[in-house]
Amino acid sequence: MCYTLFHNPCITRKTLITLLANLTAYIVKDFFLQLSSYEIVTLSTLAFFLIIQLYFYLNFYLRVALLRKANANSEGKSLPPVSIVICARNEELNLKSFLPSVLEQDYPNFEVVVVNDCSTDDTDMLLDIFSRKYPNLRYTTIKLDEKFTHGKKLALTVGIKAAKNSWLLLTDADCQPVSNKWLESMASNFHEKTELVLGYGGYFPKKGLLNKLIRFDTFFIAMQYMGFALAGKPYMGVGRNLAYRKEVFFKNRGFASHSHIFSGDDDLFVQQVANKRNTKVETSHFSHTLSNPKETYKAWFNQKKRHLPTGAHYKKWVKFLLSLEPLSRVFFWGIAIYSLTIQNLAWVALGTILFRLIVNGIIIKIVMIRLNERKIFIISLLYDLLSPFMQTAIHAAIRLTPKRSKWN
Repeated sequence: MCYTLFHNPCITRKTLITLLANLTAYIVKDFFLQLSSYEIVTLSTLAFFLIIQLYFYLNFYLRVALLRKANANSEGKSLPPVSIVICARNEELNLKSFLPSVLEQDYPNFEVVVVNDCSTDDTDMLLDIFSRKYPNLRYTTIKLDEKFTHGKKLALTVGIKAAKNSWLLLTDADCQPVSNKWLESMASNFHEKTELVLGYGGYFPKKGLLNKLIRFDTFFIAMQYMGFALAGKPYMGVGRNLAYRKEVFFKNRGFASHSHIFSGDDDLFVQQVANKRNTKVETSHFSHTLSNPKETYKAWFNQKKRHLPTGAHYKKWVKFLLSLEPLSRVFFWGIAIYSLTIQNLAWVALGTILFRLIVNGIIIKIVMIRLNERKIFIISLLYDLLSPFMQTAIHAAIRLTPKRSKWN
């Protein structure tokens, strides 16, 4: 009978799809007739939160996985001069380790501007030694003034004003480019209509659960802000790997609109000036930077406490979406686990969980390959379950901790 059905010339593809759709509808209808009103509401609620989760993964994160770029030199244009700006406070050891890899980039025309911001170590002496070896290094020093405290934004403003070129590439003193093609990879996005380029700043892989958690947290945040930017909704970038035009900085009066907030020199500035037309995303392996992660849970927790408050100054739609994702995740898992205890829903709930894990897992794995993150895939399930509660704990700690001004 099956042979006759599939080889009947009257059976077209459209007819077959219609038959399968009707059969599926019949099965689903028959299944729902066996459920109580309470079970139908439970299953519908589970489906609602699954749809929200799929919305984020398929509408935002999948864009990062599918991002394709033309060759850097496909337009035949010469690469523009670039000023790399680095701010440093007591970063002598990091500068000694990482600054040479910045100064030795394979790029035709660039300078490196280092702002020594009130350092009490031998940063000045180290920069003087490096400047004799590298003619493309320039540095300036902000002297310590006990009557006047300031954050990183002032040091960045000083460095940007000192920069000679119209394109700026920002990174930190504790960051190392993964290759000598870092600058070229980021600069490949410097086109006529481009004003900002969002790059990826990861962390060095090391042993231990904490390192994997930090790296996956950084990866997930990057997947979010890159996905949003590719969807035409840019809202943040990271100062470890961020480029923009100098004129954009001054046209928007620098950090004036949020100068009273010590953090936010990267995300709040990007939110202020970025739009779907002027922002590019760079994900190639050559374009990344790496930093040393925190080595204790307490240090990482405190780092998250310093960075998270800037989220309160995001636009309303950004705050809504960034809150909706983890909230829908909590409700999805809560209802799914509860549904497993209901006899009529157990298999459906299990299938729903597996479907979400497969879809999310495929997208996460592809983005990991794109961002060259390895050996953190297994930790994604733990992060999926725990990160909403971790964010809640950080928010609670922020409310209970007195505000302090700290260079960041």
